[in-house]
Amino acid sequence: MPAADLSQRFAAAKVLVVGDVMLDRYWFGDTHRISPEAPVPVAKIEKIDQRAGGAANVARNIACLGGQASLLSITGDDEAADALQGLMNDCGVVSHLIRDANIATTIKLRVVARNQQLIRLDFEDEPTDSVLHDKLQQYRRLLNDFDVVVLSDYGKGGLAHVRDMILAARELNKPVLVDPKGSDYMKYESASLITPNRAELKQVIGEWKNEAELEEKAQRLREKLELDGLLLTRSEEGMTLFRHDNIETQGTRAQEVFDVSGAGDTVIASMALSLAAGLNHSQAMHIANAAAGVVVAKLGTAVCTQQELFNA
Repeated sequence: MPAADLSQRFAAAKVLVVGDVMLDRYWFGDTHRISPEAPVPVAKIEKIDQRAGGAANVARNIACLGGQASLLSITGDDEAADALQGLMNDCGVVSHLIRDANIATTIKLRVVARNQQLIRLDFEDEPTDSVLHDKLQQYRRLLNDFDVVVLSDYGKGGLAHVRDMILAARELNKPVLVDPKGSDYMKYESASLITPNRAELKQVIGEWKNEAELEEKAQRLREKLELDGLLLTRSEEGMTLFRHDNIETQGTRAQEVFDVSGAGDTVIASMALSLAAGLNHSQAMHIANAAAGVVVAKLGTAVCTQQELFNA
């Protein structure tokens, strides 16, 4: 498909992203000595950066690829939530951030020196039941305006009503893509597509000795959950799409792998946008694979722009 046609299709596609959001903060610096107080390096911080993480990064990827992205999530009522709101505004994402005064917005703070992460500090709370209920009602109100739904599960409690969300979307014939978390995948039953990585899938189906065993176990899971497809991301081995009538593997497109953090967000974002734009699963996987190859060559939670995608 010509790039101009694909660009037009992306521009008309509307994707609703729902799930756990977080603020990724980076403190960059250098280290030349060990602390006299403890056997740890001393980092002299020279630059501070912050980026939208989790479901917010999925929405950001969709917007950067030229699609219409909206984000529904719960944050605290604090400075970090203000920062996330600003980041979403900056990249053209329409955000519906429901503020819970009883919790803090999830923050992941990374200290990086000489391109090596020294430490990561996490700040997080689970949202309260009443705010989760408000979020479900808001989701039902928004649903009809979108072509595709993405449920981005980071295990932070924001998708407590994931079963209700999937069923509500399917009742309206809206495809639902899920980035799963944990070992209980039954809550994702009837979704259109799930996108686990190798470690996440092994948590559910166990180890596999060879490709034939992987195919058997993955297809059995797909059938049990009544999914249209299961997309397994496999790092240096690319990705494999399991559907009822076909299994397709595409090799990795990355020229060099610098940082895989956030690559799963790019995969599900580009899959969702491509399906919303009317492409089939195989075409969508081709685009997702190319986009993932772009972001793993960047440091930190990164995105693939539309021009970078077309170049790739």
